Amino acid sequence: MKRLMILNGPNLNLLGVREPHIYGTTTLEQIKADCEQHAATLGLELAFHQSNHEGELVDWIQSARESADAIIINPAGYSFTSIAILDAIKAFDGPVIEVHISNIHARDEYHRHSKISSAATAVICGLGPHGYIAAMHAVVTMEKKG
Repeated sequence: MKRLMILNGPNLNLLGVREPHIYGTTTLEQIKADCEQHAATLGLELAFHQSNHEGELVDWIQSARESADAIIINPAGYSFTSIAILDAIKAFDGPVIEVHISNIHARDEYHRHSKISSAATAVICGLGPHGYIAAMHAVVTMEKKG
């Protein structure tokens, strides 16, 4: 059984109410429930987390070195600012899939260039909440780096 950690960054706890014209009306709790259901179907052991605090996300990424085979991360606003998260991901040996609910490439200039993407194995954006499920299916076929 592959161990998967899904991490969600700042303000994603407000999904469903925050800018529904961009992010839709699905809540993070609904995404978590969908991910748990698919994890069971795919034979994945799932840890699902959200934090508004950069250091906590870094701690989870570091802990994943021992507790997960793959990471799916929606770094949210930290996508564009966090060298700390980028460096933590670089120290993780398994696949890392960066997920964005919106198509960041079609957004304003500030939201187009993720620093995290340079360390990610793959990036999924613009599929809405289904991006998490697509990433989970991809993880099943991926191997460790190196």
